[in-house]
Amino acid sequence: MNELSAQWTSLQTWLADYPQLELAAGLVLLLVVAAIGNFVIKRLIIRLLVTFIQALAQEQDRNLLKRRVVSRLANIIPALVFYFGIGLVPNMPDLLVTVVLNVTNAFIILTLVLAFDGAMTLVNQVYERRPDAARKPIKGYVQVIKIIAYAVGTILIIATLIDRSPLIFLSGLGAMAAVLMLVFQDTLLSLVASMQISSNDIIRVGDWVEMPQLNADGDVIDIALHTVKIQNWDRTITTIPTRRFITDSFRNWRGMQESGGRRMMRNLMLDQQSIRFLEADDLKRLKRFRLLHDYLEKKQAEIDDWNRRLEAAGEEPANTRRITNIGTFRAYVKNYLDSHEGVNHNMMTMVRQLSPTPDGLPLEVYAFTNTIAWSEYEGIQSDIFDHLYSIVSEFGLRIYQRPSGYDLKHIQFEPQSLQGPGRAE
Repeated sequence: MNELSAQWTSLQTWLADYPQLELAAGLVLLLVVAAIGNFVIKRLIIRLLVTFIQALAQEQDRNLLKRRVVSRLANIIPALVFYFGIGLVPNMPDLLVTVVLNVTNAFIILTLVLAFDGAMTLVNQVYERRPDAARKPIKGYVQVIKIIAYAVGTILIIATLIDRSPLIFLSGLGAMAAVLMLVFQDTLLSLVASMQISSNDIIRVGDWVEMPQLNADGDVIDIALHTVKIQNWDRTITTIPTRRFITDSFRNWRGMQESGGRRMMRNLMLDQQSIRFLEADDLKRLKRFRLLHDYLEKKQAEIDDWNRRLEAAGEEPANTRRITNIGTFRAYVKNYLDSHEGVNHNMMTMVRQLSPTPDGLPLEVYAFTNTIAWSEYEGIQSDIFDHLYSIVSEFGLRIYQRPSGYDLKHIQFEPQSLQGPGRAE
């Protein structure tokens, strides 16, 4: 032991004759101690922390914790080694010691801010696994907290580097309030919008949102502080400022999705010239329809009772009531919807006439399917109208459509007289 102590004393005496070499040796030793400390602390903390969070059983949590929290906190160790060891390095200039101490303090502050950023990201990811996370997202609030943390960290880092009190910067914030509000105008507006969206439950992740003025029509996939991302049905993504959901009008289809039924509202355009009264043969033939038998029996009894009360006036057909083909067809469509297994019978079902148009008489079908899935909804709607278009001729009605080239091709024109009107032969 005495021999080892003597050799160390001899080495110190020899290095004293070479101050620059002694300074370099001290810096190298400090770097080695910092590297060893960084390696050891990282391994110990990671192992202990992974053991501690085994109950989470989420691999992504472990990776995030290692990458963004533990690894960044572990970087403080070499900084602390430099902070406490730089003053022990022989022949170190006082000015350089001050610079290293200030840089080390700034680095520690930056590391803490980055670790806090990773911890807040982890908090948000864990929260998103909650069943009600889509209804009340906290991503916007997390981003606000991060912005505040980075702003405070920036002030502290600058104050540390120039070796001044941070109160100097804080005292000047009052004069800079107008400038800061101008710079962070979008952030402040987005923060207020995010709070209103969350408190009023305006939109959630997964909602079908339609905003035609911004060409957005699809599902909400992300709600952040500044933007809301919507994946359109063509798989493109539209990014909309969060505040636009407060200032602009839009349609949220969540009510339809939660109701379990999706509305059908389409018109059958009927040729008005095909509307007429039904004759006895027509009534006999239509009574064969299961969906019309009871309706025709009841309707005919009601009309016969009405006509009997007319007495002598009932001998004139113009004074009597009669069953029409369009009224019978409307009753058929209503009964067909009521018996269809793809229609939601707990919601409104209605068949009505609209005002006549140059393109025919609209017969509107208003009902709800028992599914909200897009493909299934379109299939049910198509099946219903396939049947209605095919059976409408059974009632003596015609679907109106404008004449096409095929129709004009089969028109037969009668030859006109070559003599003008009023001329004698």
